[in-house]
Amino acid sequence: MKRAVVLVSGGLDSATTLAIARSEGLICHAITMDYGQRHRAELVAAAQVAATLGALEHRVIRIGLDTIGGSALTDHTIAVPETPSEGIPVTYVPARNTVLLALALGWAEVIGAQDIFIGVNAVDYSGYPDCRPEFISAFEQLATLATKAGVEGAAFRIHAPLIRLTKADIIRRGNALGVDYGLTVSCYQADAEGRACGRCDACRLRTQGFTAAGVPDPTRYTGG
Repeated sequence: MKRAVVLVSGGLDSATTLAIARSEGLICHAITMDYGQRHRAELVAAAQVAATLGALEHRVIRIGLDTIGGSALTDHTIAVPETPSEGIPVTYVPARNTVLLALALGWAEVIGAQDIFIGVNAVDYSGYPDCRPEFISAFEQLATLATKAGVEGAAFRIHAPLIRLTKADIIRRGNALGVDYGLTVSCYQADAEGRACGRCDACRLRTQGFTAAGVPDPTRYTGG
């Protein structure tokens, strides 16, 4: 059986991505990045998701993107928007997916895996540049050029199975695969228990997705 490295954040999309990778018969090694994110509860959720969905192992890597800041998710002096905004929102974390994929690539090379899964989406999303198909394609080329395994003939594949799906489609797919979305945390300002604010962009997209999918929303909210 082939091995795969799957990026698992603890959110809805990455949980679905792990379920898809497992459904393809892959031995999955889950990796989560503690990058100094405001919503710490997603790290707990990631561990639960990885265990529940059958990852062979789960590793958490501390990278500390909060030391450079530049995002409402890593700098507590920048407020998380609670109304829709124009352009790329302040919740964009500079170079986050580039860094995350680089670390996943390194682990994949160590364990002999050539498949890396990431739950980015370019349909119902916040407009982040590192969630686009062009980025995924470019990183796949980089993976071959930048690694010993690639130079020696390994063909790395960056899988983004959700990239062209709506949030509703993602939820339907995960629901069919048995994903327990009650374990996941999407909210950018979830409290320590993982309860969502119900007002941020991530909460809005999640709520709209469950409504459109016709699937009961298991999200727990603060004050609820």
